Amino acid sequence: MKLNTTIALFLVALLVVPPALAQEAEDPGFQDTDVEKSAQTGFKFLSLSLDPHASAMAGALTAQDVGSSVGMFYNPATMANMEGTVDVAVMQTQFIADINYNAGSIAFRPASGRFGVFGLSVVAVDYGEFQETIYDPNTTYRDLGTFSPTALAVGLGYARALSDRFAIGGNVKYALQDLGTFAVGTTEGGSLTSKDYSKATAAFDFGVLYKTGFESMNFAMSVRNFSPELRYEQESFELPLTFRIGVSMDMIDLTSMDPNMHSFVLAIDAERPRDFAEQLKIGGEYKLMNILALRAGYVFPTDTEGVNLGVGLQHQLNSGFGFAFNYAYTTYDVFDAVHRIGIQLSL
Repeated sequence: MKLNTTIALFLVALLVVPPALAQEAEDPGFQDTDVEKSAQTGFKFLSLSLDPHASAMAGALTAQDVGSSVGMFYNPATMANMEGTVDVAVMQTQFIADINYNAGSIAFRPASGRFGVFGLSVVAVDYGEFQETIYDPNTTYRDLGTFSPTALAVGLGYARALSDRFAIGGNVKYALQDLGTFAVGTTEGGSLTSKDYSKATAAFDFGVLYKTGFESMNFAMSVRNFSPELRYEQESFELPLTFRIGVSMDMIDLTSMDPNMHSFVLAIDAERPRDFAEQLKIGGEYKLMNILALRAGYVFPTDTEGVNLGVGLQHQLNSGFGFAFNYAYTTYDVFDAVHRIGIQLSL
């Protein structure tokens, strides 16, 4: 009876909460219309899944009680149940068009968690070099060399377990996107006039995690990239605000198999982004002897993204020192595959 009630409440929340929250956030003038939600946000680097563990499971990490610093990138509440004192993670994503994402996070749990868990996260993006030109009536265009756009996000996070079942967490982020300083015209004397196209803003994430008490089943919700509007020229834009509700469970709990030898976590996230149709992210992770992990995930609907696959190795010493290496591989219909690698240390 208790399990049926919990599942029923979750399904109601899954169907009602994300649409209600998103409708509140959107412009009332566009409600109840068939306008396609695309290209309505900026700073899109904030919405990419960076951690290879999560990415191999299609990003369905919202309800997984990871207890590590990487939770700041998905649901900061999942950082609350960290067992060690310090957790450090570094990761790199080789994205399409030779775009490189470098990210890192660190979490600190002082006084055995009496004051909660504090975290710091950093994301840096290298978009490579682009050719800059400007119209010239004499030669059609003038070559002005190259420019290199960059992006950066630095976040401070905090999470706390309010009970053995319920945890909350939040992030405050400083996000910067520097497209460069460009020539936008010429004076009567032929000199170039330029304009700086860099913008920065504050953004907020928050989330909750609830352990149902039925085996290892967790429910969770997160809101990411809540921020004021920005503008480069005439049109204002917002950051990629995203609402998620997730559920996860180790399905081995329902069998007679030894949980110390095997685990199979099934995670499902329902996502409502500001600038795309609602998506369902489904991921699975099989772990052998808590050492070798095999992962797979899929997102639907999706325009170009294919299957997500990954592998992980981890080892925990008796001294409390832990080490993990993760890799993820994502296929795309029209682009080259995306590779993600990450290393995690805990103490």
